[in-house]
Amino acid sequence: MPVQVAVCGPSDATAEETRHARDVGRLLAQRGAVVICGGYTGVMAAVTAGARSAGGLVVGVLSGPDRTGAAPGLSVALPTGMGQARNNIIVNSGDAVIVIGGSWGSLSELALAKRRGGVPVVQLGGWKLHDSEGKPLADIMHADTPEAAVALAFGDSP
Repeated sequence: MPVQVAVCGPSDATAEETRHARDVGRLLAQRGAVVICGGYTGVMAAVTAGARSAGGLVVGVLSGPDRTGAAPGLSVALPTGMGQARNNIIVNSGDAVIVIGGSWGSLSELALAKRRGGVPVVQLGGWKLHDSEGKPLADIMHADTPEAAVALAFGDSP
């Protein structure tokens, strides 16, 4: 069974987040991974485009009750009708989770992934989390490039 990597990020992505997501999708597909995402715009559409450009398979776990607004190029679109609760399905479906950029939804996915435990969670850009003493949380892997994010997701040295 192929490795499944959940890729999370904002629907209102910056140009840099969009570039990073496209590259992450392409790199994951080149390694034979199935990409799982939220299936709409922004980071989700960019990771879909990147993975599909390399012949990859992309599953979009949609928040709505139908496929309205789904990113073009998804291999599979799964309407859940669950709203943001679908974030739990996304992160629990991955053998690793890559969070690109920052938004409240992305932060919830990062938190759900860390609560799950046992899988690599990689952050590429976005918000930085600190403990009660103001120190960065050490158990989240940070990457500076799409290549490093994918390497960390696969357990390789970046």
